[in-house]
Amino acid sequence: MQINLLTDGFKDSEKFYQAFLDDTLQQSSFVSDAYVNIPTALPDFPIFFAIRDPKERENEYCKMIKIIAEYVINLDRDIFMDERFWHSWFSLYKREYLLNTYPQIKEDYNTFKNIVIKRFDWENYIYKAILIAQYVEENTLSDKHEYYYRLILRNMDMFNYIIKYEIFRNGQFLINIMDIIAETNLGPVLKAKIKNRPDLGKDERYGRRVIFELNKAYPIVMSPMLDKEMLKEYFLKYLGYYYDGNVEIDKEETLEE
Repeated sequence: MQINLLTDGFKDSEKFYQAFLDDTLQQSSFVSDAYVNIPTALPDFPIFFAIRDPKERENEYCKMIKIIAEYVINLDRDIFMDERFWHSWFSLYKREYLLNTYPQIKEDYNTFKNIVIKRFDWENYIYKAILIAQYVEENTLSDKHEYYYRLILRNMDMFNYIIKYEIFRNGQFLINIMDIIAETNLGPVLKAKIKNRPDLGKDERYGRRVIFELNKAYPIVMSPMLDKEMLKEYFLKYLGYYYDGNVEIDKEETLEE
């Protein structure tokens, strides 16, 4: 299937948004002469998760990851890691699906930008789903894929901290961290705010500080290369810098996307 690509700079024009609403985008000057080919059209999948119920949000996100694992990560990496491809795909080929699924994009340009043409980086749901799908597919057995999808989704704060550091964008490292969290049942603690430490900032979390310490120790401690048991020793050591085993867990404070 040929996917026509949008021109550069289209996001800066509200005329682009109006053309999307008017269904005139395909015939507009916002479409360039460039294109890519993919074997088949991608199935519809959710791309925005403003869902308050944690279980429902997890199920929708998991559905997205499964589709990306099956249909996306086997494409050329230059295609699926390209922001322009995703914005072109959704704007040009998924208009009806988007309008029906996310009717709020009709309300204003900023909402449209936040859902449809969001910057393709670690804050983007599709970007995260691609990394999760790749890391799990490459480092776990097939009958464990959904287990790890859901384990990561339940600890997305830790996943976010990890992928912010380039040295930690390592599938086996991520799986090891998730296994450590599962084995120690420390998920709620890692999400919790560190209180009575104004020197750390207003919204510091235990998990964020553990990843911070692992990064600070690199390359003396080559944590991405360590086996799980050795990594676990450092993980608990660095957690112990901030956590004394006595912390009040406020459920509302631990919710992070």
